[in-house]
Amino acid sequence: MNKYHIEKNTVQETLIISLYGRKVCADHYPEMLNDEEAKCICDMLDYDFSEKGKLMETKAGLFGALEAAQRYYDLGCEVEDYLKTHPEAAVVNLGCGLDTTFKRVDNGRCRGYNLDLPDVIDIRNELLPASERERNIAFDLNDFSWFDKIEFDESKGAVFYAAGVFYYFKTEQLKTLFDAMAKHFKGVRLVFDSCNKIGAKMMTKTWLKEVGITDVSAYFSTSDASAELALWSNAFASVITKSYMNGYREIDKRFGTFNRLMARMCDKLIKLDIVRIEFKGE
Repeated sequence: MNKYHIEKNTVQETLIISLYGRKVCADHYPEMLNDEEAKCICDMLDYDFSEKGKLMETKAGLFGALEAAQRYYDLGCEVEDYLKTHPEAAVVNLGCGLDTTFKRVDNGRCRGYNLDLPDVIDIRNELLPASERERNIAFDLNDFSWFDKIEFDESKGAVFYAAGVFYYFKTEQLKTLFDAMAKHFKGVRLVFDSCNKIGAKMMTKTWLKEVGITDVSAYFSTSDASAELALWSNAFASVITKSYMNGYREIDKRFGTFNRLMARMCDKLIKLDIVRIEFKGE
């Protein structure tokens, strides 16, 4: 089988960071994450993982892998929770990369939409072709004409989610996007991860630098999302947050003292949260 080549030091490389983290987490903590999809996709790539492999085997690296797995799990839980009351909803992955959440949450009745930039969707179509009730859609999220690509029925609902995406957006861009979404997709749910400025600055030393972001002052971060984002639009019904590392399942003694302390630090010092915004209905 021909493998898909990933260039080093490109935006393409950012696609595999969380993917490889999930694989490493599944290798080390199979009781927490059995992620065969991540393993299969990594096997399909023509990419030298040796350098990242060495980094991932350090204490800090393994915690990073654990963090990627927690985010994947948390957002999946939010989507599954929404589908309990809206089983035929549209499930929309914003900035999908190589994320496989739809395969995990698919109840046989919902519809999946994976949105990202054209070059990313080209890779996704090669590695993760859409299933019967799923579409891979090439669009810039700041071009709101993508709204019309989602078959939205308010009676069936929709849940939008984004994993590690909005750190690339300037705050004003997100305000405009979220307000427009809330007024177009009435009564739906939006969930995503966030952190404060300390966390954003830490990211500039890792994967944000791949896209040229070195000064995060204008980019999205929040120290109190429930209070700050509630002011962004009068079309929001509610904004609530939940602990990212321990809010959906606990990083307990099985994962060692270091990981437990790091998880608490991320939740408290870095304000690593999952944010849920409910949009007002008619």
